[in-house]
Amino acid sequence: MFFNSIDFAIFFPIVFVVYWILSKNILLRNSFILIASYFFYGWWNWAFLILILVSSIVDFFIGQLMMKYDNLQKRKLLLVISLIVNLGVLFYFKYFNFFISSFRESFSLLGSHFNVHTLDIILPVGISFYTFQTLSYTIDIYRGKIKPTGDVIAFFSFVAFFPQLVAGPIERASHLLPQFSKIHKFNYQLVRSGLLLMAFGLFKKMVIADRAAIVVDQVFNSPSDYHGFQVVIASVLFAFQIYCDFSGYSDIAIGASRTLGFDLMKNFDSPYFSKSITEFWRRWHISLSTWFRDYVYIPLGGSRKGKWSTYRNLFYVFLISGLWHGAAWTFVIWGVIHGVIIVFEKAFKDFREKFKNAFKLSTSEVGGKVFYIIVTFSVVTFAWIFFRANTLKDALELISNLPVNNVSVLLTDSIFELGLSQKGFIILITAILLLLILEIYHRRKNFIGTLTRQPILFRWCFYITTVSIIIFFGVYGESDSSQFIYFQF
Repeated sequence: MFFNSIDFAIFFPIVFVVYWILSKNILLRNSFILIASYFFYGWWNWAFLILILVSSIVDFFIGQLMMKYDNLQKRKLLLVISLIVNLGVLFYFKYFNFFISSFRESFSLLGSHFNVHTLDIILPVGISFYTFQTLSYTIDIYRGKIKPTGDVIAFFSFVAFFPQLVAGPIERASHLLPQFSKIHKFNYQLVRSGLLLMAFGLFKKMVIADRAAIVVDQVFNSPSDYHGFQVVIASVLFAFQIYCDFSGYSDIAIGASRTLGFDLMKNFDSPYFSKSITEFWRRWHISLSTWFRDYVYIPLGGSRKGKWSTYRNLFYVFLISGLWHGAAWTFVIWGVIHGVIIVFEKAFKDFREKFKNAFKLSTSEVGGKVFYIIVTFSVVTFAWIFFRANTLKDALELISNLPVNNVSVLLTDSIFELGLSQKGFIILITAILLLLILEIYHRRKNFIGTLTRQPILFRWCFYITTVSIIIFFGVYGESDSSQFIYFQF
């Protein structure tokens, strides 16, 4: 079930009403949330609910057993079982064919034949997200950071909570799980801000991301047919497509949860205003980057064992991050690009300060900020080419077609040969500019907070205008982009 579908438009109001009717009875409320979450996920494929159930059952009982044992070796064995079950399922469905194909191609290069065939496997929606979420529970119990819950309904609801089940934010048990044990009181202010956030997410998804997808899909699906400025436009638009698609989903997830009294972590913080790749990863998919920091980077040693170990650990994190995003070499290279740059920024921090001084580009000055923002955005956009390309060959072909040989192409109709009319481009560019203006304002003041303090007439004019923009300028069924990009991960 997609957030931008008629199905969800019917599903969510029903859930909202029934939830608040049952809200004073925690057991009934959580039971209803669990049923609604399984229904939401089962809308795609009921068979894959078995995987969520297996993960939930295994980690619930492992948590209970960990509480009984003080012996470190027994606790470690239980943690290993949790890791094997969860990561084993993830590996089978997401990476088995990738590694088999890679081994087979490697053997063929050596003149040998590796006859193991790939399997016809369907990737369950959101498996990477709920796998990491439930793993945080057993790992934190093992570390002694949290105590296991004895409420099986609350735990199962935590794993399957429908707003963030398939694409995050990836919540920690320490933050979200206790909220299932509290009575939530209806709060009009929270409901209103939640609905506004949902509307903003739909604007990002339907008006910007799905419209940009029309151009992106046409160019990236036929890389040999497009050159120069056409490839540049498609690459830049993909940067906005994936941001608005993914952050739009997060906004809807956080907003929907807020209307039910739940608080989810912030997942994006204006990442395209970052002044370095390091800063970008503090602002982009925050729930994943902090998960890797706490459960991969720090266990590897973090920055505690010298600079070379720090560089190695940082690189490993981004290599794994690339592979987490998809079972293809394009994602691995995307992760490697970010890893190399992060290591470079870490290693040459002092050099960067000298560079700033030499060119008088202080990040505290407007000129310096704009320069570093443009450079960072350009690097991120270049790396996105590998992320979006269907194959490594396509990515390299698009990159070879990037150079703009004739600036006069800007004055021709070639940009209108990418699937969007002149009117469509005007709507898209206007929406992107409006988004950037809102984000600049929001970095200084809370936009929703400011809006809710305005006179009632102004507020309702804004609400009606926002809904009208989504209805009249949203994209409906013109491409496969109606599915959120991160559902495939």
